[in-house]
Amino acid sequence: MSSASDASSPSVEIRHRHGHGPVVILCEHASHHIPARYRGLGLDPAHRRSHAAWDPGARGVALSLSERLDAPLIASRISRLVYDCNRPPEAESAMPARVEVIDVPGNRGLDAAQREARVEAVYRPFCAAVTEVLAERRARALPSVLITIHSFTPSFHGERREVEIGILHDADRRLADAMLAEAHRLPRRCIRRNDPYGPEDGVTHSLKLHGIGQGLANVMIEVRNDLLATAEAQRALAGELYRLIAPALASLGTEFRLGEDVSDA
Repeated sequence: MSSASDASSPSVEIRHRHGHGPVVILCEHASHHIPARYRGLGLDPAHRRSHAAWDPGARGVALSLSERLDAPLIASRISRLVYDCNRPPEAESAMPARVEVIDVPGNRGLDAAQREARVEAVYRPFCAAVTEVLAERRARALPSVLITIHSFTPSFHGERREVEIGILHDADRRLADAMLAEAHRLPRRCIRRNDPYGPEDGVTHSLKLHGIGQGLANVMIEVRNDLLATAEAQRALAGELYRLIAPALASLGTEFRLGEDVSDA
């Protein structure tokens, strides 16, 4: 259960901070919230809750996995259109002026001071929270692997995406390989490596900064968001992911004890 010591802030949510499992979970696109000072970024109201503004269902999956894996969860409480915590400050896509077919007027023509203000308000607190949680775990001699949770749209620029679960990695493929080796446990799912995105799309910033940079095995999980339409669906999908993650962790030699049956149905 969460406690007061989780110490969430206006821009960052921390849940299950003192979990003993070997995983730390990130959810960079957990919220569509745009603080009032940004005046809605000039967006059409319908676009403020669209996938452009967040990853629908990702936070629910991340929370469920946090409980199953006894894992800390660090999630952004601010829309990725204000600042995308999975992008470095120098990237244009950190504060995009356009997302697919959606214009973001409030991100157009930002000067250096305006960009830095958002870095200070959103990105640095998120990174600091991750750093603090990992440092606390090292002090407690707990092993850590990093998992980031995202969702994606069923179609992109009018093209249907068949993939349902993407297992993404950058240079460190240990955890991705171990999870893909367990894909037979979900025979009805279309599971692919580095799909619908890969390192060439600039989506592995968190993996490189908080995972590879700290010597931690890491993976990014993308789930098609039509599979996450309800809280029940999010919990069920988290259960499916657990069937890949738990044996993958065991194969990497962690001391994690599987909490439930993950045998094939």
